[in-house]
Amino acid sequence: MKTTRYFEVTRARPDRSGIKDDWIASVVEYPEQEQIQEDGGIRRWRCIPEADGKHLRVILLPDGETVHNAFFDRGVRS
Repeated sequence: MKTTRYFEVTRARPDRSGIKDDWIASVVEYPEQEQIQEDGGIRRWRCIPEADGKHLRVILLPDGETVHNAFFDRGVRS
């Protein structure tokens, strides 16, 4: 998985340290929702049943493969 330096730094935060690489990969490959940002970045979401049904948001760079950010999105409901 390709990542940015920003991702590596923010991933060390306590609220993000439990996010598994497998979950991020599943969002990248099989998103339930996707939006393209004005800067070309890509937002993808997917429900993670193993995380009590929380929705994981992954931000990709415009190349569609480099992970820039990943966090549980409290604003998304099932």
